Amino acid sequence: MIKSYHTSMNKKYILLICILMMIQNFSTAQTTIWKNKKCAVVLTYDDAINEDLSHAIPALDSVGLKATFYLTASSPGFKDHLKEWRNAAAKGHELGNHTLFHPCVGNNTDRSWVSQDYNLSTYTLRRLEDEIKMNNVILATIDGKTKRTFAYPCGDVTVGDTSYVETIKDDFIAARGVHGMIQTAKEIDLFNVGAYGINGQTGDELINLVKEAISKKGLIVFLFHGVGGGHSLNVSLKAHHQLLRFLKQNEKEIWTTTFIEAVEVVKVAQAK
Repeated sequence: MIKSYHTSMNKKYILLICILMMIQNFSTAQTTIWKNKKCAVVLTYDDAINEDLSHAIPALDSVGLKATFYLTASSPGFKDHLKEWRNAAAKGHELGNHTLFHPCVGNNTDRSWVSQDYNLSTYTLRRLEDEIKMNNVILATIDGKTKRTFAYPCGDVTVGDTSYVETIKDDFIAARGVHGMIQTAKEIDLFNVGAYGINGQTGDELINLVKEAISKKGLIVFLFHGVGGGHSLNVSLKAHHQLLRFLKQNEKEIWTTTFIEAVEVVKVAQAK
């Protein structure tokens, strides 16, 4: 009986050790993925508005952080500032594709601002595909890049009743969605990467999201529109600066990078 008891305890002890080692190996693997840091943070800014250039980019540059800007080429904030966007790309910021005219499904009651000319419900798949490809051509004339990522306008992924996700996979390496989530590399859907839409949060609230990403050893993507104005979805300059300072002060633990660089390492991790 005593021998049997000790044998049983030894098996349980060995099993516990194996579980602890597996947990440790998983934790180490997640840290290794994010450039040997505890998490990855991606800052994205949509719609090519003037405040990207006057507020967001100067703030990022002041602390040496890089971000991703999803640009709509028809926007005055883009077409009137080609030199500034070229300079941003030269400094290491990513220029992503946010379609040529930013079409969204306009049949919802809260989408009265959607022009009927650019109502995604009335588009054909070919029209949308042509406009997305043309936006890629325009962006390539600015930054010379051949690899690109995409962000779904309004988070909409259908033309009528048809998803266009598969349609864009030959033109992009990944696409950002609009649903907030923190995920490990293995969990991420590269053509629907989650993002936290920011509108009015305090600096402390933004920082707490990053702390959650650290604890989960995952990727967190922020989705900004206005920074200190310029859009109905807005974050204050104070909150934005507070987040950037926190990221810079904790760069030994946090990998703050562009969307394209983050998804590149996710692709490698998922291929293993």
